[in-house]
Amino acid sequence: MSGEPRVDAPAGVLTGLRRGAVAEFRGIPYAEPPVGPLRWRAPVRRPRFDGGFAATAWGATPQRVPFAEVTAIPEPSIPGDDILTLNVFAPAEGTRLPVLVWIHGGGYAAGSAASPWYDGRSFVRDGVVVVTIAYRLAFDGFGLLPEAEPNRGMLDWICALEWVRDNISAFGGDPHRVTVAGQSAGGGAVLALLACERAQPLFDRAISLSGIDLCQTPDEARQVTEAFARELGVPATIEGFAGVSDTALQRAARRRRDAQDGVHLMPVSGDELLPDGIRAGLARSGLDKPLLLGSTADEFRDPVATDVLFRSTCTRVTRARRDAAGTWLYSFDWDSPVTGGATHCADLPFFFDVLDAPGVREKLGAAPQPLATFLHGEVVRFVHGADPAWAPARGRTGDDCRIYDTVPSTRSGRYDDVADMHVKGPT
Repeated sequence: MSGEPRVDAPAGVLTGLRRGAVAEFRGIPYAEPPVGPLRWRAPVRRPRFDGGFAATAWGATPQRVPFAEVTAIPEPSIPGDDILTLNVFAPAEGTRLPVLVWIHGGGYAAGSAASPWYDGRSFVRDGVVVVTIAYRLAFDGFGLLPEAEPNRGMLDWICALEWVRDNISAFGGDPHRVTVAGQSAGGGAVLALLACERAQPLFDRAISLSGIDLCQTPDEARQVTEAFARELGVPATIEGFAGVSDTALQRAARRRRDAQDGVHLMPVSGDELLPDGIRAGLARSGLDKPLLLGSTADEFRDPVATDVLFRSTCTRVTRARRDAAGTWLYSFDWDSPVTGGATHCADLPFFFDVLDAPGVREKLGAAPQPLATFLHGEVVRFVHGADPAWAPARGRTGDDCRIYDTVPSTRSGRYDDVADMHVKGPT
């Protein structure tokens, strides 16, 4: 690529932006807008663009309502109906490079692929093509309705990965070397994709940051639907919910979340994607794929919640995958002077090596660049196909765990010791 970035892919001729050595393509629609009769259906792949596409602006975001008044990271909302888009960060030169596909977090109800904390420039510098994807959120993505396609948000992830398979070569990426990665709900998405047989041909490696292995049963999901229907005063049918905007549904989800009533939206078991759930699926699917798995030390500043939600997920996943290609555990333990701990999302600017991104200093304080360089470098090596430098875990007492706290004291420890420390709480 020279001058204005331009590629001729199966999706069409796309032009992007140049930032130094990075060719950036923003807001590429991978599926038709999920509106009208498509709102409650599986995503429909976008046909080849006639006349090309200017990928120079972030696409409309599925997020209409932020997760909270103050969020842990910058998560812009952009209006519009054409929300099923993705962004590609590629080197100006290069071919058959490994690919990192990033799924954002936000409790399956919020979040934005346009966050500056997901800037792929440092991965590009290190020979990796990055794709960040948007997907249907909250009830539009995961609400269970009679006659509607279940797990629409999950089908969006799969559709985006199919787009990557078919198009990423034009951007210098290798469709046979794809690592799917995500944080929080995005980390849960990675585990769901590992548990899903249909998704297996679409990626080769996986990284789950602060993910949980939870999904709902159909009965639980129907109860959530009925609760939303009662609050909104509509029938629990496609026709009833069709008259409620995605904005109104996201506001309702946020009200319930703020009230801590336990009514949440997430992937649902019982369909072709997750016939018997994530936990059962992980024991039989994706076992040929190396997995990097972990969490921050303090997550939501509640040692019990950290253990019950995040640490226990790591233990269950490693036990389910004890005979897999390899599962490596980590714990991000750097204490932010602003938050007073290694809290939820604090590892993201280190993972992407973007400590200079907007909001990082305000949210985290003066973060150590040597730690970002070290952690990001280990991720890059994993994406390039190398096994981590510490021993894989088997779900047993004494499993090794990489502890990211400071450099040069970043080290490996025993995972049960790390977990015990956080059950007791920081001293």
